[in-house]
Amino acid sequence: MSNSSERVAVIIGGASGIGWATAQALAAEGCRVTIADVNADGARRRAAELGAPHGAAHVDVTDEATVQRLFDDIGPLDIVVNCAGFSNIGLITEMPVEDFRSVVDVCLTGSMIVMKHAGRHLGEGGSLVSISSLNGRQPAAGMSAYCAAKAGLSMLTQVAALEMGPRGIRVNAVAPGFVHTPLTEAAASVPGVVEDYVDNTAIGRAGCPEDIANAVVYLCSPGSSWLTGEVLDINGGAHLKRYPDVMGHVMRLVEQS
Repeated sequence: MSNSSERVAVIIGGASGIGWATAQALAAEGCRVTIADVNADGARRRAAELGAPHGAAHVDVTDEATVQRLFDDIGPLDIVVNCAGFSNIGLITEMPVEDFRSVVDVCLTGSMIVMKHAGRHLGEGGSLVSISSLNGRQPAAGMSAYCAAKAGLSMLTQVAALEMGPRGIRVNAVAPGFVHTPLTEAAASVPGVVEDYVDNTAIGRAGCPEDIANAVVYLCSPGSSWLTGEVLDINGGAHLKRYPDVMGHVMRLVEQS
């Protein structure tokens, strides 16, 4: 932890969706938050909404130099939350390799880069949380890159927890199911997709960013001080059922157009 009673937090991908909800939640807990995002203008607008002493920074998790500069500029840290990620869709036999790599670069390699440099600045009692996905445990046709990257992130989280534990740093992840965010707007616009998700969720509703932010706050709190190497499913029980046929819904939409 930092010497100040005010905990210092960095939210990667904090300009929208789960990242923004997490930034708000941690600020409400008394943390001094830096919103870091590839969308620098969006990060500055969000930081302005929070007001002083919160700040903004540009970061691209696929560019190690920007990640290193971010953490070097901030210095000692208590909390890092990595929300950067995106997905694409396409069958393995049809997918250009560069499309596959683009997802893995952000969701897996980018997560390793964040852990590498965040881990150099987190102190005893620090907490590092990544946003994984239900797709880390449930396969989905047409989402090979995202599923593989998020499954890899789960194992990366456990390895990082082993390596950083002796320094008193906890490393965990949260694995959301379907959450309404800007990232999922395209999928939600395909007829039948949201309904299929909800039908395969035990609690019977999609998630909201605050559902995930609340879990992240817990993982960063003293109340979870003996919890590390965990990938926490926050999905309304969707992991108990089958994954929706997203590819099927997309193909039906294409056939109708």
